[in-house]
Amino acid sequence: MSELKVIPMKPRTQSDSSSSSTGVVERDDTDRIDATELREEHEQRRQEQHRHIEEVDNETLLRMLYQMVLIRRFEEKAAEAYTLGKIGGFCHLYIGQEAVAVGSVSAIRPDDYVLTSYRDHGHALVMGTSPDEVMAELFGKAGGCSAGKGGSMHLFDADKNFLGGHAIVGGQIPLATGVAFASKYRGTDQVTLCYFGEAAVNQGAFHESLNMAQLWKLPCIYVCENNQYGMGTSLKRAMSQSDVSQKACAYGLASEFVDGMDVLAVRAATERAIARARKDSLPSLLEVRTYRFMGHSMSDPGHYRTRAEIERYQERDPIKVFSSNLREKRVLDDAGLKEIEDRVRTEVERAVKFADSSPEPAREELYTDIYATKP
Repeated sequence: MSELKVIPMKPRTQSDSSSSSTGVVERDDTDRIDATELREEHEQRRQEQHRHIEEVDNETLLRMLYQMVLIRRFEEKAAEAYTLGKIGGFCHLYIGQEAVAVGSVSAIRPDDYVLTSYRDHGHALVMGTSPDEVMAELFGKAGGCSAGKGGSMHLFDADKNFLGGHAIVGGQIPLATGVAFASKYRGTDQVTLCYFGEAAVNQGAFHESLNMAQLWKLPCIYVCENNQYGMGTSLKRAMSQSDVSQKACAYGLASEFVDGMDVLAVRAATERAIARARKDSLPSLLEVRTYRFMGHSMSDPGHYRTRAEIERYQERDPIKVFSSNLREKRVLDDAGLKEIEDRVRTEVERAVKFADSSPEPAREELYTDIYATKP
């Protein structure tokens, strides 16, 4: 798949743009794109998703849409709870990137493993952790999936083979490599999916892990969720080679560039990587180009992006595009979409009530989960 024509913006200074009181830059001549070119781009992507829809059964398609809507509404409710002071610490939302987790996880088996970074709410939900447990964890309550001791950045559910939520940038990459080694050592055909942002690619652990995975032929799929900004720094300003997928060439890995706003394109690319991992125990690097509609975290005012840039990507909102294409292919009608929205709303409201009513962790919990064997 060719790279999107919509590219990250060039660095700007206060003198070459105008800002609103919200801190979002209103306009920038360099940020504009030809309307005809944009329409052609959208039509090409629409046709590609139509083709993928025909290759997937309706039950799977509707489940994927439900999961994407669940993540979006859950994150919106989390943002609301954060502003009310119910969630403390850092809170990184997944709004705009839903197609990445949903598309890739839809291709794996229940016994496969997933590790990710601190932007982990969506991954936990799609791996099967209940919204009740995820919301309670955000609230720091005992009913959370990490017993209220991990919070937003450290979700964990061993029963679902979801091995975190990791706050250290790139810290999960060598851990996922080790999990893939364990699968190969035991002689299973399990694969490991490891998610990280493009900023983690500049960490030494990324390069060491890819080298080791290819050298030892480990069944690990490295998924770079390239949302084009490391906190507030554009990819172009931080990376000499901004085509992340090309970095696999240094280690002889298979790699692919994927449209991360298309849930079925992500699924198809992951299926190809899984086939390499299961059959030949070979690793892969997927650069999944996506975009976060919110700031880096809830505390990020987003001074570094123009409103035009954000709106341009919102035109390719993965949920809006997918639901529209499902209607066009008669997989879904308006009543079906309303039913999904109603189910999700009920589930998210229940999660908030569960989190509110869940007790605080007991004082004794300060001394648990520290040692493998209690001293």
